[in-house]
Amino acid sequence: MESLKTWAVIPARGGSKSIPGKNLVPVAGVPLLDYGVRAAQAYGQFNRILCSTDDDLIGARAKALGIEVAHRPAALATDDAKVDDAVRVLLESEGNSEPPDIVVLIQPTSPFLLPQHIAQLIAALTEDANARSAHTIVPCSHNSHAWNCRENVAGYARFLFPEERQRARNKQEKPKLFIFGNLIAARTEALISGEGFYAEPSAVVDIDRPYAFDLDSPEDIAIAEALIMNACVTLPHMS
Repeated sequence: MESLKTWAVIPARGGSKSIPGKNLVPVAGVPLLDYGVRAAQAYGQFNRILCSTDDDLIGARAKALGIEVAHRPAALATDDAKVDDAVRVLLESEGNSEPPDIVVLIQPTSPFLLPQHIAQLIAALTEDANARSAHTIVPCSHNSHAWNCRENVAGYARFLFPEERQRARNKQEKPKLFIFGNLIAARTEALISGEGFYAEPSAVVDIDRPYAFDLDSPEDIAIAEALIMNACVTLPHMS
């Protein structure tokens, strides 16, 4: 099979509200941005690795890590801006460059991404000609299962799916659901056409639960460090 051209894009805007300066916050002594970048570099097969950012400090760190920096317009760096749009604009701005076949989104908030996850995901997408995208997944925990979810209605809890929950209270009786893992990739043509990173059909790759950790709040920093310290995750590319 002919090798496809692949780019890695790291979306790292500067305006995080949950943790100020989140993309550069130290996790086990290492800036959060570094984890995904170094996994992408350790994979070793990307034609280009670009950091899409509106922030000078993030851009400087990306350059220090040896990757390209693509300036993100302010309109695409707000809380409401879609990463699909930011990457599409990035691709369109690179009009003089040969476009990639596949774009892999390396999200800084997924610090436990492994190079083999990247390899497995790209293989899943390239080997399935029908797939427009691919992403990693992990099983949804029982307490987070859709049939256990509640909504708050005027101060009272109400199950979203009461009939289904009544019919299948034990986790063995519920359909197996999955949540997003740590990585997503899409064909460039799907991104340019507006289908986005979850263009369907989307191939999947299962990964182990700890590697799907998402860092989004201040307490998540301590959790991430505990996972590293207790060897719940191993990150050879970070040593």
